[in-house]
Amino acid sequence: MFNKVVLIGRLTRDPELRYTPNNIPVCTFSLAVNRPFQSNTNDKNADFFNCTAWRKQAENVAKYVNKGSMVAIEGRLQTRDYMDEKINARRYVTEIVCDSVVFLDTKSQGTENDYNDKTQDDDVDTGNFNNIEDDLPF
Repeated sequence: MFNKVVLIGRLTRDPELRYTPNNIPVCTFSLAVNRPFQSNTNDKNADFFNCTAWRKQAENVAKYVNKGSMVAIEGRLQTRDYMDEKINARRYVTEIVCDSVVFLDTKSQGTENDYNDKTQDDDVDTGNFNNIEDDLPF
């Protein structure tokens, strides 16, 4: 049997970090993934996936990404059910349990400027690394 999902998309909301009764971190977020084709009206469509990350991965997601961040996830598709006591009906949830979450956005310009200001204040030469590829021999 094989159950593997790989997606690249953007978060539709800020991640929500919670802890289980055993103090295990769990983070939930929603991912929008553009479809590779357009509709008849030339509108791009997207699919939306609920994702769950656990333990250290959950804490990192909650700490470093937010709504609009682009990530790549690898995981497995999982379906679970529960009884909704309010309406006395069984509910089904399909989600992606993440084995890996890779942050694809670069640092914001403000963060980079803060870093450069601090290193320059400490008399550290940050150098100009914008054209470092020009110096590579291959």
